[in-house]
Amino acid sequence: MRICVYPGSFDPFSEGHLDVLRNAVSLFDCVYVGVLNNSAKHATFTPKERVDMIKRVVSEAEFVNVKVESFDGLLVDYVKKVGASYIIRGLRAIMDFEYEFQIDAVNRHLDPDIQTVYFMASPAHSFLSSSTIKEIGSLGGNIQGLVPECNIKMIRERLMSR
Repeated sequence: MRICVYPGSFDPFSEGHLDVLRNAVSLFDCVYVGVLNNSAKHATFTPKERVDMIKRVVSEAEFVNVKVESFDGLLVDYVKKVGASYIIRGLRAIMDFEYEFQIDAVNRHLDPDIQTVYFMASPAHSFLSSSTIKEIGSLGGNIQGLVPECNIKMIRERLMSR
């Protein structure tokens, strides 16, 4: 069985994240979406809220081979814990590649048996980041088409209250 982990802060989960998840679902038998509980970052949504948002998306998309949970600590430890051999990452631009190249080198140092698989962002989502969504939403802009429809209301309300 081919198992992978798609890790991220997903604060919030975007259409770009969903695009990467669709690709992973089509190639792997089981996909764990690992929501990083990073205390160093000031998140807009709690880990539980992010997990719940992603679970709604997974349910609506009818992905039967996806599990969503939060995790702390080293990514490679989480990957081993769930029995995965692959990490999934999305790439939007050359800046992403440079960062991901460094992270991959660290992960390979920690566990050379874990491979990273990269998916290029679709052109429609190549500009999209959670930071961009938060900025647009907090200024009252339209976030439709940037985040999954099932989460727009919750995201908009949270961003407008900041």
